[in-house]
Amino acid sequence: MGGLVPGISTFAAPIDRLFMVVLIVTGVAFVLVEGTLITFLIRYRHRKDRRATYTHGNRKVEVAWTIVPGLMLFSLAVFQYGTWQDAKIDLPAESNAMLVWVSANQFEWNATYAGTDGQLGTADDLTAPINVLHFPVDEPVIIELQSTDVIHSFFIPVLRVKQDAVPGRPVRLWFEAMQTGQYELACAELCGLGHYRMRGQVTIEDRATFEAWLLEVAARQTGG
Repeated sequence: MGGLVPGISTFAAPIDRLFMVVLIVTGVAFVLVEGTLITFLIRYRHRKDRRATYTHGNRKVEVAWTIVPGLMLFSLAVFQYGTWQDAKIDLPAESNAMLVWVSANQFEWNATYAGTDGQLGTADDLTAPINVLHFPVDEPVIIELQSTDVIHSFFIPVLRVKQDAVPGRPVRLWFEAMQTGQYELACAELCGLGHYRMRGQVTIEDRATFEAWLLEVAARQTGG
C-alpha cells in the first residue's frame, strides 16, 4: 500500500486493505458533507434584498442522513470483523506458539523469555537487555503484555501490532512475522516526560540465529 510502512506479518495485508477501505469511505463522506456545507454557505449567504425564513426542517432528509451513515458504519463493522477476529481474538494455541512476557514502564520495554525448561515463571527465565526484543521468523509469537506504572502502548508498525498496556491488567497479543530484519518498537501512548525515549529494537531472525541470541542472553545472565 502506498504511503504505509510495508507490513511483514501474516495479518498485515488484510489490515492494510481495511485501512484503505475506511479511508476511502470516510474520505467520500467528508467531501460530500463539506461540499454541501460550502454550497449552503454560498447559496444562502446574507443578502440585503433577501428576507430570512423559518423552517421546522424536513423529516425525510433527517431520516435519510441518520439511516445512511448508520448503514455505512454497520457495513464497515461487518466488513472488518474477520480481520479483527484474526488479529485480536483468535490467538494461536500456546502449544503452537512462543510465549514472551513484555513489561512496560517509564520509559523502557523489558522482555522475558523461557529458559531451557521451555516454561515461563521458573528459575531459568531469561531477561533480555532493556528495549531489545528478538523473535523467530515464520513462527507464531504470543506476547503477554503488562505495565508496571502508567498506560503505555506496544506498537510495532511493520507487524501492524498495537496494544495498550494497562496497569494491573495483563493482556495478550500475537503475530507471525514473515520477514527478517530489525524494526522499531515504539510507545504509542503519551506516558510521561520521557515518552519520546521509549523506543525499542525488534529483531526478526531465523530460528538458529534466535537460539544463538538466547544463549548469549543466558551467558550474560549467569556471568558466563
